[in-house]
Amino acid sequence: METQELAGQVAQAVANRGLHEAVARSVDRHSYAALAALSPELRALYKARARAARLRSVRGLADLAEQFIAEAERHGIIVHTAADAAEAVAIVAEIAKRHDARRIVKSKSMATEEVELNRHLAAEGMQVLETDLGEYIVQLAGQRPSHIVAPCLHMARDEIAGLFSREAGREIAKDTPSLTSFARERLREEFREADLGISGGNFLVASEGAVVLVTNEGNGRMCTTLPKVHVALVGVEKLVRSFSDMADALRILPVAATGQLITSYVSIVRGPAKDGEEGPREVHVVLMDAGRSEILGGPYEEVLACIRCGACLDICPVYRQTGGHAYGSVYSGPIGAVLTPLLRPDPAAQALPFLSSLCGACSDVCPVGIHLHEHLVALRARAVARGVAFPSEHAAFRALRRAWTPPRRYRLVRGLMRGALRVGGGVPQLRAWTSGRRLPPVATVRVGELLRREGLIEERR
Repeated sequence: METQELAGQVAQAVANRGLHEAVARSVDRHSYAALAALSPELRALYKARARAARLRSVRGLADLAEQFIAEAERHGIIVHTAADAAEAVAIVAEIAKRHDARRIVKSKSMATEEVELNRHLAAEGMQVLETDLGEYIVQLAGQRPSHIVAPCLHMARDEIAGLFSREAGREIAKDTPSLTSFARERLREEFREADLGISGGNFLVASEGAVVLVTNEGNGRMCTTLPKVHVALVGVEKLVRSFSDMADALRILPVAATGQLITSYVSIVRGPAKDGEEGPREVHVVLMDAGRSEILGGPYEEVLACIRCGACLDICPVYRQTGGHAYGSVYSGPIGAVLTPLLRPDPAAQALPFLSSLCGACSDVCPVGIHLHEHLVALRARAVARGVAFPSEHAAFRALRRAWTPPRRYRLVRGLMRGALRVGGGVPQLRAWTSGRRLPPVATVRVGELLRREGLIEERR
């Protein structure tokens, strides 16, 4: 995707008032619940512990990967390593082909969305069904998730009822019990008939060789226990040292994501079923790098500590206006605007850091204390230096800095800028700014005049 296409998607989203209302309704609910869930003191304590635990793990990923592989294989898990997205997809496809898997059920997974696993498996003639309710809805709509935690928050209830009615071949009422009842009936048969189950993983516990899934729906356990084969595709950054370190992050994850003190399900996968037990006969873990190791040791390393809670999306004023699809990436919002340029080289990805007001709210709300707004500024500078995004804006600000340095020039330029802002649509540089922003009206009285009236500064001679 080129930068022009990105700009077009953003403009289309900004003009969609129905989208704004749907997104605001959902993210407000998440944000208010998260604020009410914990006292400020307890929140600060959990945040400090979670950050320390995640950074300990990120800074030792290479050793943790070796430890995880050894422990997981000791429990009978087959571990594969994938250097990039193509290799990860090829590994999963090969496992599915070997087991002649035609019907595949899939639990919610951002890593599989990142590599577009469904599309690749469908091209091989396999039917892949999303079983998370939000993911199932966007799959029926032919869309990608628009939020890390709530994939269909951009959709209205009437739209969802229409999708379900079309799928059912009959009218489905738009009340919540009717909608969820249809999804439950539709998916239950798929779980029973599936040849293979695919999941992601919220944490990989190195000391135990365990995959940990955190969900609010029972579909995660159905995908990982009913099919005869379970494949977990997980990014290497999800490694943690121990259950203790996992617990530090797990305390704050549901609070930051949905305002819950504890999530509905925490599932631990430690290997295939033994004789006499129910469960999959084979368990595979695909440990995917796909650019993660290149971030290690650099200025953006702490980004790998992200626990995918979506809190930064909920608080971001830009995300509230655009939703997730405008970013052109499975990772949207502030974390997407930082992570995507680090994982993808294309110009549109490099321009994503400009989808931010730099208000700093994302950094404040992050449950592991990632300094997102600082990374956004640094990545903006990197994009401009590479000539990827807005070199004319960079030149304009450099000229403005020179013009504003002497007081007399500043006063002259200020007067010109006041006039330009009043007719902003006619100035090319300002037109680009105002097309996606609502600028406040120019004040009729200057700050200096107000201060002089109050006697706080002397009259200018």
